[in-house]
Amino acid sequence: MARRGLFRRSIYKSPAQLRLMVAPGLATAAALDAMRAAVRPGITTLELDTIAEAAVRAHGGSPNFALEPGYRHTICANVNEHVVHAIPTDRPLEPGDIVALDAGAVVAGWHGDAAFTAVLPDHSRPDLTAANEKLSAVTEQAMWRGIARLATARHLNEVGEAVSKYVRAQSDFGVLEDYIGHGIGRSMHEDPPVFNVPVQRRGPEVKPGLVVAIEPIISAGGIDTVIEDDDWTVTIADGSMSAQWEHSVAVHEHGIWVLTAADGGASGLEPLGITPVPIP
Repeated sequence: MARRGLFRRSIYKSPAQLRLMVAPGLATAAALDAMRAAVRPGITTLELDTIAEAAVRAHGGSPNFALEPGYRHTICANVNEHVVHAIPTDRPLEPGDIVALDAGAVVAGWHGDAAFTAVLPDHSRPDLTAANEKLSAVTEQAMWRGIARLATARHLNEVGEAVSKYVRAQSDFGVLEDYIGHGIGRSMHEDPPVFNVPVQRRGPEVKPGLVVAIEPIISAGGIDTVIEDDDWTVTIADGSMSAQWEHSVAVHEHGIWVLTAADGGASGLEPLGITPVPIP
């Protein structure tokens, strides 16, 4: 879940605290895996919300999105031009939809946060399906390149350089600047901000104890947004399709570990020359 307002506290966790973040990461990963297996034309995002909640609770966690004031769901379900923070509804998903499913879990006071995008093919409109698949794929790979840069970076804002460089090389898509990644730990949203574009300042030092949610949010067109009347759902102003991918990632003394992936991020990172290392 991307937010603009963050809470200031120490951004570096102890080794013991990093170990405590493994459980909420795995509970979050389970929620995403359950939704990935279930998402299809005809299912509603409210049904996906129920599926995600059951997975979180089965892994000993509670939905942390429901801790946000005024929000009561386990997921945000961003369909088509709805880009972030969209409330689940009873609208059945349809062929041709692109949907970003964002979820988080809290276990023993520690948080996880992750998202993926699913494309529902429409065989009567192969051009639409291909466009949505490219949008999702570029966003996912931009995320992995941001995570890979974290493994070698001296300062955090190198992540945004890697994300935007990949998007520019692969497409003319727009990288949202108002909705960004964030630190995560005792709260779902903490300092430091994690930008998806280059910024002037270098950001904090990347060193053991840093835990961040890296989440590029990409539009097929413009990056201007509007907030709908529900005061949550954010929509691309020009109606373009959008995609979001996110993982929570820990830096420790031996390397990095993707907390919200069951394999620690190996499937996404090893093709980029990075081998994730479990938290000792």
